[in-house]
Amino acid sequence: MFFAPALRTRAYVPARSFDRSFERFLNDSFFSAGLPKVEQNEEAWTVSLDVPGVTREQLSIDVDGAVVRVSTAKEAARQYQAAYELPADIDAEATSAKLENGVLTLTLGKKKPVVTSRQIEVK
Repeated sequence: MFFAPALRTRAYVPARSFDRSFERFLNDSFFSAGLPKVEQNEEAWTVSLDVPGVTREQLSIDVDGAVVRVSTAKEAARQYQAAYELPADIDAEATSAKLENGVLTLTLGKKKPVVTSRQIEVK
């Protein structure tokens, strides 16, 4: 048996970028349908989820640190259970939820960082 190594050069790289572009197209088109839409500004994140056929009474939303959990009651027509982790802690006091026409919109307030450092006078 004869072994001939395959050397990859810079000329071969554009084919890889095409593969990545095609993969990104497929992921965006077919696999992101169940993912929430997330927008952010300086004060809050806005997360939109599609939950058709679910009433306000059947939804349960819990916030723990940087994780928000959304679930439905067992008697709900559509079962939904998901947890999303955000990059920073969520301020539960500045958080609100609105269900309108089957779209749950969560406004999750960003927790302000607590500054614990202080200036010490040198004597």
